[in-house]
Amino acid sequence: MIILGIESSCDDTSAAVIRDGVLLSNVTASQAVHEAYGGVVPELASRAHQQNIVPVVDHALKKAGVEREELSAIAFTRGPGLMGSLLVGVSFAKGLAASLGIPMIEVNHLQGHVLAHFVREEGDEYTPPPFPFLCLLVSGGNSQIILVRAYNDMEIIGKTIDDAAGEAIDKCSKVMGMGYPGGPIIDRLARKGNPKAYQFARPQIAGYDYSFSGLKTSFLYNLKEWVGEDPDFIEKNKENLAASLEFTIVDILMKKLRKAAKDLGIKHVAVAGGVSANTGLREAFLDHAKRFGWTVYIPKFGYTTDNAAMIAMVGCFKYADKDFCSMDKPAYSRVEI
Repeated sequence: MIILGIESSCDDTSAAVIRDGVLLSNVTASQAVHEAYGGVVPELASRAHQQNIVPVVDHALKKAGVEREELSAIAFTRGPGLMGSLLVGVSFAKGLAASLGIPMIEVNHLQGHVLAHFVREEGDEYTPPPFPFLCLLVSGGNSQIILVRAYNDMEIIGKTIDDAAGEAIDKCSKVMGMGYPGGPIIDRLARKGNPKAYQFARPQIAGYDYSFSGLKTSFLYNLKEWVGEDPDFIEKNKENLAASLEFTIVDILMKKLRKAAKDLGIKHVAVAGGVSANTGLREAFLDHAKRFGWTVYIPKFGYTTDNAAMIAMVGCFKYADKDFCSMDKPAYSRVEI
């Protein structure tokens, strides 16, 4: 079983090859063009995908030592994501599958992030989470707590009702003049600051749902007041601001996750998505493993952001169940797991 995975949901063009459950290659082309705009520009993203898709897939196949004719199926991200970006990957997958006469496997991008924990590399110790487990999925567009009963049985039990955690970080970073994407910048600055230097508003939302709009507004309001008193305030205090922002967001995320784990009696807890690369969040997971007896699953940095390895991994699960899709399936921009 040799699966080619294709990911093009946002601003990363990625292709990966998995043979019998083992990852052979995972190639990603990122788009630096968006940095000047402080966020992803959909039209520029789709154009870059068109330029990158052929060389990225070709590189992934060559790196894996696999010929196109050896492929068993093509797994592709059908959604959610930016429609223009998705169309490039979906159209390419359809064309290649048709030319080779092999089946197509549609993949939900969010499901891919959750199942990134099952990607296995040659020679690696392989300890995927057992079903059922909880997964905290955090990225620029999503903040969700997911109950994972099986690879194809996932229930969102908590989600943000407004901004996602990564979105709040990016917006605060932009206002501070720190640049885009804000996640890595805030993470780097936070390592040098005092996480309890400043206090920001915390949401009071029932159940397992999240809210980061109030935190963002509190951060921006206070920042305006402080800068009004001292124009150089941000430059003087950027490490403490970053550390306090990160500490507050991580604390909000973990509080709801603790509640869900306790209520459901689940000790196997995973984290996934772009924000799972954050140092503070990773440290919080390790801390909770010690304090509450959790067995935690933290992805390698290469599997935190958008990548085709996770898409190919879902393809492996679906291929075993002969869960294929027809050529007439369109891309979709929004849907839950």
